[in-house]
Amino acid sequence: MNAVVDSVVKWVRTTNRAPTVVGAVRRVRRALPGDPTFGDPLSIDGPGRALAVARVADRFLAANGLDDEPGASREVGLGALQLWQAILERAGRGRGERDVTIVFTDLVGFSSWSLRAGDTATLTLLRRVSKAVEPEVTVRGGHVVKRLGDGIMAVFADSGKAVEAVFAAREALTGVNVDGYTPTMRVGIHTGSPRQVGSDWLGVDVTVAARVMQTGGNGNIMISAAALDAVSPEVLDALRVVSKPYRRSFFAPKIKGAPDDLRILRLVQSPQR
Repeated sequence: MNAVVDSVVKWVRTTNRAPTVVGAVRRVRRALPGDPTFGDPLSIDGPGRALAVARVADRFLAANGLDDEPGASREVGLGALQLWQAILERAGRGRGERDVTIVFTDLVGFSSWSLRAGDTATLTLLRRVSKAVEPEVTVRGGHVVKRLGDGIMAVFADSGKAVEAVFAAREALTGVNVDGYTPTMRVGIHTGSPRQVGSDWLGVDVTVAARVMQTGGNGNIMISAAALDAVSPEVLDALRVVSKPYRRSFFAPKIKGAPDDLRILRLVQSPQR
């Protein structure tokens, strides 16, 4: 039995890693229904049978030292799971019409810093950022949908709690320092009615939330008018936060993938006396 396993692993590490083979299988995956990035270790955290199988496959690869290696067999297996998940989605599982508040975050200038800092420092920073930011989300009833490199996507049932969480998370980040670098986070907040599919959320409102974040420049907290309208004045007063209209500069490109009438505001917190 051990000889068989060793032979399989050896095959995976040789023929299975051929770039032409892997590239061909990935092209097929892109043509299949569903999300072709399905199976990324950062995207398989959550409930659902297909996600559970993907996690098992990921653990097998990790146990054999193959989790970071491209492979045709991995792509074929994940392609089958991708198709399975798409079938479940079309059958209506996970559909819902309730409003949620969507939060996107990322770190300003992270890519440039990580190129200089190297892999070890980058991974250390991401772990510390995760430990600083994510508890502030969960303690306020939010759910981290997925990690997106140096940021997260999270959803909240309450817009006010989302605002409280992002300000608390930004404060927690001031205590993170790796090799003299303290990260700065920009945030986008939007309230709408995306469609829940398994552990993920899809739809125009998810795209809008991501676009709202992209207007955040060098570390601003941006919010759509729809989300701000759902936040009680008491929450803003307690945080010492006021909103200021976002005005796109003359030379800035138009926001793509968002409604023309989208109103975006910047949340500004006054210093504590």
